[in-house]
Amino acid sequence: MLGRLRNMFRVPDLRNKILFTLLVIALYRLGSVVPIPYVDFDAIKALQENADKGGVVSFLNLFSGGALTNVAIFALGIMPYITSSIIMQLLAVVIPKIEQWQQEGQVGQKKITQWTRYLTVALAIMQSTGIVFALNQGQGGIFFGGGGVNADMIPVFNTPRVALMVLTLTAGTAFIMWLGELVTQRGIGNGMSILIFASVVSVLPAQGSQVLAEGGRLRFAFVLLMGVSMIVGIIFVESGQRRIPVQFAKRVVGRRMYGGQSTYIPLKVNQSGVIPVIFASSVLYFPVLLSNVIPWQGVQDFINDKLVQQDSIFYIGAYTMMVIFFAYFYTAITFNPQQQADIIRKQGGFIPGIRPGPPTEHYLAKVLNRLTLPGSIFLAIIAVIPLIVFAAWNISQFPFGGTAILITVGVALETMKQIDSQLMMRNYEGFLT
Repeated sequence: MLGRLRNMFRVPDLRNKILFTLLVIALYRLGSVVPIPYVDFDAIKALQENADKGGVVSFLNLFSGGALTNVAIFALGIMPYITSSIIMQLLAVVIPKIEQWQQEGQVGQKKITQWTRYLTVALAIMQSTGIVFALNQGQGGIFFGGGGVNADMIPVFNTPRVALMVLTLTAGTAFIMWLGELVTQRGIGNGMSILIFASVVSVLPAQGSQVLAEGGRLRFAFVLLMGVSMIVGIIFVESGQRRIPVQFAKRVVGRRMYGGQSTYIPLKVNQSGVIPVIFASSVLYFPVLLSNVIPWQGVQDFINDKLVQQDSIFYIGAYTMMVIFFAYFYTAITFNPQQQADIIRKQGGFIPGIRPGPPTEHYLAKVLNRLTLPGSIFLAIIAVIPLIVFAAWNISQFPFGGTAILITVGVALETMKQIDSQLMMRNYEGFLT
């Protein structure tokens, strides 16, 4: 292992990418503790000590690396960008122009990215406004899961100060988005995923210590065992794939014969990765933030009763259904059986026993649906089981929740695969070989 670590830093290009990524992560973590102006931090400290930090908004705090409970400039984290990406992918189904951009390759992707940035800024303005008004109206306890623990955290509340606070939070989100794009271009791995990974990992030690304090050593040992078992299961399922064989017919071009070789299409059991869990989490926390500005008391009471606490039956049921739905939805977006069948047919290939064209499309769609069902159920089980266990034990912290484990393991595997490919191109042995 030490030899393989040395190999990473022997390649100048790979070494520079890794160091640049670490620098960006350090800058991101610094912004998670730099506070926004005009907030009473004595009240925040008291609320942090008295509140239990449960609730759906803990996802937002998880993805911001604790910046939300610190009311830092990066309090919104990367979630506005994730939400805007969800909206753009949903709009691509109903708006032909966006679907046309998806088919234009790199040029169309640049247009989609540009509009995703605009939408991210708009969502950041809405969410930061909701946070500022919640802190002023004595509803700060909702961000710490304190329920009835409320405190006015903005002593002097006027228009210029509110505008500056909203601008600071929005600029922090835009800066995070820029950092993520920099890591994707000049660092190692996907920038947004790396930042989420850093946020999740940064809060695990503190939450683990609180589980030890709340549940005792026996329950803490069981939580550790559960976490290790989940990691093993995630790695096993993430590595599983269905290989569909593809045979290419021989053809003569001039005096040479081409084709005749066989390959396969790898279809993963969990084709969508961790995206469905992130999508479901972002959809569920968004109404909680909007409840601070919705004038209808009935809607606010419903959200506070059903969505704020993760141990409610309604929340667990909605979370499970959304994970399964987004697993199918994202798989349908990333893998198009019709497009794949056309590519195989144009290249002179065929699946043994299946005729080219529509029969191949129907076969691929059938196999994909059969694989997505166990993959989506697996994601839902991993995401929901920790919620049920901690609710039964009355433990308010979720250090080894399914979301955290799925993100950390998924991002770590993808990043290590990229590092492996870089090392093997230069005749070095990789980590996963």
